[in-house]
Amino acid sequence: MNAQNKNVLKADKFFNKFQFVDAARIYEALVEKGQGDSYVYKKLGDSYYNLYDTKNATKWYEKAVGDKNIGKETYYKYAQMLKANGNYQEANKYMAKFAAMAPADFRAIAYRKNPDFVPTLLSKEKKFNVQSLLINADMVQDFGGFVKDGKFYFTSARDKEGIAKTYNWTEQPTIDLYQAGITKEGAFFDIEALKGDVNTKYNEGTMALSPDGNTLYFSRNAYYNGKFEKDTIGVSNIKLYTAKKADGRWTNVQELPFNSDNFSTGHPAVTADGKQLYFASNRPGGYGQSDLYVVDINSDGTYGAPKNLGQRINTEGNEKFPFMSDTNNFYFSSDGHQGLGGLDVFYSKYVDGTFTKVRNVGVPLNSGADDFSFWIDEAKQTGFFSSNRGENGLDDNIYSFKALAPLCDVLMTVHVTDKKTGESLANAEVAISDAEGNQIGTKTTDDKGVVEYVVACSEDYQLNTTKDEYEGKETEFKQTDEELVDIAIALDPIEKIIVEEKIVLNPIYFDFDKSNIRKDAAFELDKVVQVMMKYPNMVVHAESHTDKRGTANYNMKLSDRRAKTTAQYIISKGIDASRISGDGYGESRPKVDCAKCTEEEHQLNRRSEFIIVSRGEKAE
Repeated sequence: MNAQNKNVLKADKFFNKFQFVDAARIYEALVEKGQGDSYVYKKLGDSYYNLYDTKNATKWYEKAVGDKNIGKETYYKYAQMLKANGNYQEANKYMAKFAAMAPADFRAIAYRKNPDFVPTLLSKEKKFNVQSLLINADMVQDFGGFVKDGKFYFTSARDKEGIAKTYNWTEQPTIDLYQAGITKEGAFFDIEALKGDVNTKYNEGTMALSPDGNTLYFSRNAYYNGKFEKDTIGVSNIKLYTAKKADGRWTNVQELPFNSDNFSTGHPAVTADGKQLYFASNRPGGYGQSDLYVVDINSDGTYGAPKNLGQRINTEGNEKFPFMSDTNNFYFSSDGHQGLGGLDVFYSKYVDGTFTKVRNVGVPLNSGADDFSFWIDEAKQTGFFSSNRGENGLDDNIYSFKALAPLCDVLMTVHVTDKKTGESLANAEVAISDAEGNQIGTKTTDDKGVVEYVVACSEDYQLNTTKDEYEGKETEFKQTDEELVDIAIALDPIEKIIVEEKIVLNPIYFDFDKSNIRKDAAFELDKVVQVMMKYPNMVVHAESHTDKRGTANYNMKLSDRRAKTTAQYIISKGIDASRISGDGYGESRPKVDCAKCTEEEHQLNRRSEFIIVSRGEKAE
């Protein structure tokens, strides 16, 4: 874009010299005089973007993007600033526009892989978007839905030609196994009962498929080889069967060897590698009314002995409807674990042969009704579950869901203290960012030096803690299975970073060939601001150095831009311009003089230093 307003020339001059504070002041004065246009708004946005003033950058970029001729980078920068302020929905909107303008850009490609960016700070109220499926039949049971090889499989009591029988428990038609085609948009077509020998005049239950799709595991009333079997008191228990697929039909039905006429065995689920089968059973020796078990599926087609999953999973109540995901997340339904009433869906991570702590997946997927038959495609974070939450408690329906937030959470309690005295520090600011560096919250410690955050247990975070007259500190928080985590952060008094007339910081990084202030650099530079506020007469000279890669002339200019931008950032925080200056020295003053430098040596040479020209007395 070309400036049409001659009054911007002075501001541009400051901007081009990386004096963004003065440039922004002049640009804003033009706006106040009614001389603002998209060029001025963009330059204001860029000025504050370079200073990492996210709120002001957002304010002016919002005005700039109203011009259809604005450059693609402005859309990207605007999206970044929106994310920095936690406005993920609006950020996605402008990232989508950026991606459309620059489809081959790596940033655009990465965005398209995950366009529905969700804040990692969990909402306690809603973790799923839930919708009832149109495939549900009126006033009869539909449940157990899942997708395999482009087909949707489910269990239903809908009408089926040639077989009409009700069972006493619900006075509804008996249940059979069905399949349907499903489009990418989730529409269903060609609904039909499974062909072959699996459906009978009795009840078929939930089913599962082997990884190759050629073996069907399903549950059914004890009906086999034309014989309806009952236990000693006349009850027909549930049993597990297999069938093989041949020419589109399911035949060669076989009863599994660990069934019994005297107890039920049902609700099959096969692991992604096809080597194990999970199921539910009320067989003797369990912990409750119905427990979950697993058997090995041997390579020769035989089965190992059933193993109870133990008390971490099973309770005195009912555990049913298991499902092991591709990433070893184990989902099941239970009325024994603490829930909302009836069967709730729970999950546990299976790690090194052990199940982690069981967690309730939360609302609105779970309700006060029975919620069960959970199945998820974790790559897409979409899936299906079943529930009788309608007016008729016997009318099970299938629901689709999309996960909106991680399933588990952690209460993180952060206690900030003075490292020297051990005293709690009130009014310390604790900012939390996700693994990509997007800031998702900021809180201030109470009079006991404490803040609390609720975060996802499955994510990494970073805490940035700052307080006047103290050195800021970065603290990493790693994934955990704990529900309660205490984090102690001890801050050093600011004087500790003054060493031999230098202000010593962690490395300040810039993006390749860039000189704008990044978030991590801003955190370090705020320490310089703290020192200079404590010593109101201190004068500091910022020096920027590069490694030897690139031409000497180019490196000198790049380092000078970075030094001046660094000084401008400090001025933007309220330090008088007379107290801070910046110069670049390119590759002329290496810290390590090496002919063939290692990457580590290059990094040591690529540095910023803050030399104390004069100190003066501390502020009282």
